[in-house]
Amino acid sequence: MDLGVRVPSSAPIIYDSALKRSISVVKNKPMNKIMKSGEILDIQKQMEIIKQGVEEIIPENELIKKLNYSHKKNIPLRIKYGIDPTASDVHIGHMVPIRIMRRFQDLGHVGVIVIGDYTAQIGDPTGKNESRPHLSAEEVKQNAEKYMEQLYHVLDKDKTEVRYQSEWFGPMQLSEFISLLGKFTMAQIMAHDTFRRRYEESLPFGLHELMYPILQAYDSVAIKADVELGATEQKFNILAGRDMQRYFNMPEQVAVLMPILIGTDGVEKMSKSLGNYIAIFDSPEDKYGKIMSIPDELIENYFLYAAFSSPEEIAAMKKELEKGINPKLIKQNLARRVVELYHNKEAAEKAENHFNTVFTRKEIPDEIPTVNMSQQKIWIVDLLRNNNLSNSGNQAKALIKQGAVHINGNTISDSSADIEVKNDMIIKVGKRKFLKIKLIKKFRIS
Repeated sequence: MDLGVRVPSSAPIIYDSALKRSISVVKNKPMNKIMKSGEILDIQKQMEIIKQGVEEIIPENELIKKLNYSHKKNIPLRIKYGIDPTASDVHIGHMVPIRIMRRFQDLGHVGVIVIGDYTAQIGDPTGKNESRPHLSAEEVKQNAEKYMEQLYHVLDKDKTEVRYQSEWFGPMQLSEFISLLGKFTMAQIMAHDTFRRRYEESLPFGLHELMYPILQAYDSVAIKADVELGATEQKFNILAGRDMQRYFNMPEQVAVLMPILIGTDGVEKMSKSLGNYIAIFDSPEDKYGKIMSIPDELIENYFLYAAFSSPEEIAAMKKELEKGINPKLIKQNLARRVVELYHNKEAAEKAENHFNTVFTRKEIPDEIPTVNMSQQKIWIVDLLRNNNLSNSGNQAKALIKQGAVHINGNTISDSSADIEVKNDMIIKVGKRKFLKIKLIKKFRIS
């Protein structure tokens, strides 16, 4: 699979090759400019665009200087975002910094996605109380391919570089790596909240985890990053990149930090492991339904970080809420916007009709998946698991225990039950999953 632009290079020459590449990626395209109503936006207006939804820029005055320099020299800035493809699924919370990267691309700059094929095998320790399991190089590669496929829903592929850490860490000698470690002190590393807390609470962490911020900091040196994007919880790591660049006598990158998107439960950050996420690969109907399920207090947050609405649109939405409009109507608008972002207007309209049919009017949708079955009886757990209504037997049992499984409108409460298979039987799991059974006869050949 073509992941985009990869620039093979070795550590000694990587600075020049990175700079030359960033120029060629956007050749014949205006640098640092965007047209709006026939007007070329000035630096101040560009800053307003970049800052929408951004929590903190460190330091902001340096970003202004970099934008001015880029404009005068007609050289694009290099906007870094690192990913550790420890899994292949991407949710809309991951897309918050990616949307900011796209803004930079629309202003003429180059987005550089760093695939952490080394750091992914460590696992980012930030916020974790225990070490993560190791991943093989092959697992990382497969996850990265799937990851980039989803990021290109947003990024401009023509203005995106995809770089692997193995390009610079692969040929690095042990003596060079030891020298790299010498750039940081133990006191600096232990200033990391996660490491300090785990040490104070006598929780284990491996020496390899201490390497994580150092490795990702050197990424900024290797690709000659001007700006690094990340969530606020990544502040320590991104600032370590500034330190590393300074040690190599390079201009220091600017940190652009965004808040973490809260999950659909309204409590924890969006996470696949917590089940409160909206995946890029979710169907339009699932995306729409999940948006409609968020607590009302998340509406403004999702307009900003899930739908990426303008300040004017958000102000108008808040005014409607203040007038007493039903929040459900506002969430319908939000759900349409999110679905349109990742699919299209037609898909959004279809998803809304599906939602209204299933949830508002409590009807069974006109089009639901159908499966043919010939057996007369089947264990309920196998019925769910074999037809992708649950990911595993344990999840099937949990859904049954929660009262989330219905057959022809009747709740199934016994996970040991054998179900008598009937023609046109309707299975409903949760709020959005439906399946129709078509019973077919077995013919015996005598």
